[in-house]
Amino acid sequence: MEKPKNRLANWTRLHRRFGDHVRKLRNARELTQETLAERSDLSVDAIRRIERGSFSPSLDTLGKLSVGLDVSLKTLFQGFERERTDDVAEICDFLAHRSGREVKRAWRVIQAMFEEH
Repeated sequence: MEKPKNRLANWTRLHRRFGDHVRKLRNARELTQETLAERSDLSVDAIRRIERGSFSPSLDTLGKLSVGLDVSLKTLFQGFERERTDDVAEICDFLAHRSGREVKRAWRVIQAMFEEH
């Protein structure tokens, strides 16, 4: 059986890992903590505490964070589980907000990029 002290240390590491993941997503989007807070309808202090791993966000807060980062909750957690950003999931999230015509255009561009000449 895991000792309470070890369990607490594991939760602390988990919070820090998640905070690092959120920071990487924010930086990849070139957002400041202030901008992410505004886009997420959260306080700057909440963003700072999440990124430091000193705050365990509620499901509501996670939902707001995903809106601010413009990713789905699935992408937010997939990337965290893998300890890296899931680029394909992020591309899908990006395209989900586009018209059918824009998605088709993006598909043609992707195909053209990988055509062998």
